[in-house]
Amino acid sequence: MISSQETRPLTIRDPRPADEPDWRRLWEGYCAFYETEVPESVTAATWKRMLAPSSPLFGRIAAWDGRIAGFTISILHEGSWTIRPCCYLEDLFVEPAFRGRGIARALIEDLLQRCRTQGWSRLYWHTRDSNREARRLYDKFVDADDFVRYRMILD
Repeated sequence: MISSQETRPLTIRDPRPADEPDWRRLWEGYCAFYETEVPESVTAATWKRMLAPSSPLFGRIAAWDGRIAGFTISILHEGSWTIRPCCYLEDLFVEPAFRGRGIARALIEDLLQRCRTQGWSRLYWHTRDSNREARRLYDKFVDADDFVRYRMILD
């Protein structure tokens, strides 16, 4: 349980099979925000991998007063610049009705704590340059670097 001085009813935890309908609702909102469509087969596979202990892809669920309010999806991988694993935060979303309560910050802090306790070498992520709300939060953790992303879609 993650809490603060104002005693937030916030829990960050691993996803459970029963969370799937709520996660899918949030996933749909996340995809809509980024103006993209993910095929059902990929959504189903993502959910399945998030529950599989052997998968390098893992999720975390933020529940506010028992209601699922947000999630992260991360990928643990090896890197060529470090010996210890790296954690890539691929997706972070908080339902609009729950924003402004520190949930996104708590989700990132949860991953940072995991990185430290597991001995992972780094946590990194990216977002759109125009995503000012998210960037205001991210800038409180670390300054953005000057790398530019190149992406080739091969599907």
